[in-house]
Amino acid sequence: MKKLAPKINVTLKVWRQKNPDDPGHFEMIPASNISTHMSFLELLDTVNEQLTQEGKDPIAFDNDCREGICGMCGAVINGRAHGPEKATTLCQLHMRKFGDGETIAIEPFRARAFKIIKDLAVDRSPFDQIIQAGGYISVNTGGAPDANAIPIPQDVAEKSMDAAACIGCGACVAACPSASAMLFVSGKISQLALLPQGKPEAAKRALSMVRAMDACGFGNCSNHRECEASCPKELSIVNIARLNREFFKASFFSAEK
Repeated sequence: MKKLAPKINVTLKVWRQKNPDDPGHFEMIPASNISTHMSFLELLDTVNEQLTQEGKDPIAFDNDCREGICGMCGAVINGRAHGPEKATTLCQLHMRKFGDGETIAIEPFRARAFKIIKDLAVDRSPFDQIIQAGGYISVNTGGAPDANAIPIPQDVAEKSMDAAACIGCGACVAACPSASAMLFVSGKISQLALLPQGKPEAAKRALSMVRAMDACGFGNCSNHRECEASCPKELSIVNIARLNREFFKASFFSAEK
């Protein structure tokens, strides 16, 4: 006989904001008989069904794949980006991590560059602008080249893959006291800077992406390492050191100043 999941009752202290110009406020919403097998997003789904039945506005939040891959979901849970579980996105966080009768504070990712659209949904398009500034390589179109055409040492390939694990969720920005996007940018720069395919445009890429980051209003790294601690894919701040090297090298030797 299948064992039923325990049920808990919680109270959500959730941020409600109608639009970017609204000052916003916290609203207390009780949630009863919540299965501990539910993910946090399923909890929000359940609460939204309740609010809709009561004729109230449901909570707006970002989500897509719900498998920890897309980077769409994200909120600050009890003061921590994506919640209390390490290396976990909000959609992978389960209600068994919370206690019966607990009050759970839910806020959007807060940063000057991340404008709040509504409730927990924020505009993370500045990340897209940074990628558009240089997070790519230029190649000739045509048939796919042979995978072994350019030999790459295994340790270099692994470092590049680790950097490429970033899903662009924005938790690093939300966790950083300076609202810095340097972990995100360093991951995107590192994954290409380490590979031979990315070296021809390395200097231009470093300058362009850092300039775009600054123009979007992100802060500078303050070495608190909160970004590393909150990253669901566990990107290392070693990538930030690599970003700094790439940027300074480009600043000194590139013709594009």
